[in-house]
Amino acid sequence: MPKFDSARKLDPIILKQAVRRVEWRDLAKMRTGDGLRECLHPLPWLFAGMVLFHHGYWPLAFLAEFMFFLTALRLNHEAIHHNLGFGSAGHRAVLHGLSLVMLGSNHSVAFNHLRHHQHINTEQDLEGKAGRMSLRQVIVYGPFFPLECHIVALKEGGPVWRKKVLIDLALNLVLPAAAIGFGLAFVAWHFSAMLLAQCFTALFAVWITHRGCDESALVARTQRGRMVNAVSYNMFFHLEHHLFPGVPVKRLPELADRLEAVEPAFAKAIRPVLGR
Repeated sequence: MPKFDSARKLDPIILKQAVRRVEWRDLAKMRTGDGLRECLHPLPWLFAGMVLFHHGYWPLAFLAEFMFFLTALRLNHEAIHHNLGFGSAGHRAVLHGLSLVMLGSNHSVAFNHLRHHQHINTEQDLEGKAGRMSLRQVIVYGPFFPLECHIVALKEGGPVWRKKVLIDLALNLVLPAAAIGFGLAFVAWHFSAMLLAQCFTALFAVWITHRGCDESALVARTQRGRMVNAVSYNMFFHLEHHLFPGVPVKRLPELADRLEAVEPAFAKAIRPVLGR
């Protein structure tokens, strides 16, 4: 039985051995219908945010926009890893569509996120940079994070990635044009909410799941507890995602159970996203 110290450190060799014993490939299988259902998650929150704003319920509208951005991030994440059961063109179309409604280029996010997995905690890991900051630092850095993602993708992604990013940025013009051309205040509201949300992506999408993990074999945090995971749409099973990026988010709870069944002491080493 492996032993874990009070700092929750785990021998990388022990972790790799545990990972090899986990059956996971059946969890990775997604049909087209499964992917289409995943694409529906953000839509109710998107429409709710616009309708609530239109009727003057600003606090509820803001909450709905936050939930839209969260579910859109989950869908974006699945498309980046080709976990929706679509072909390459289908996953690319999802990223373009999300760029239209979330603003910014989701292909720039994809470029840096894939590098994050390949080169975690190295100089090439721009995304992980936020996880090594303090809370104050990451809040100040927040507005610059999306800009750096775009610059790196355009500069280092080559012609293929550059074309995808530029298409995304062209699609960013649709919402402002609709808001101005048709006088749609609720569209302008959504546009403003997305600009604000993008400024906090480094905090909510990176820092919260990676803080304090740069010197550990457990490169990310994870979460147990049904309530928090239900509200966060299972996005806090981030350690499991890093160990098995080919497993869709909706099946990460089952993957977590399998990991702990293979190595019960694994549960003692994990660092929670929220709580102790």
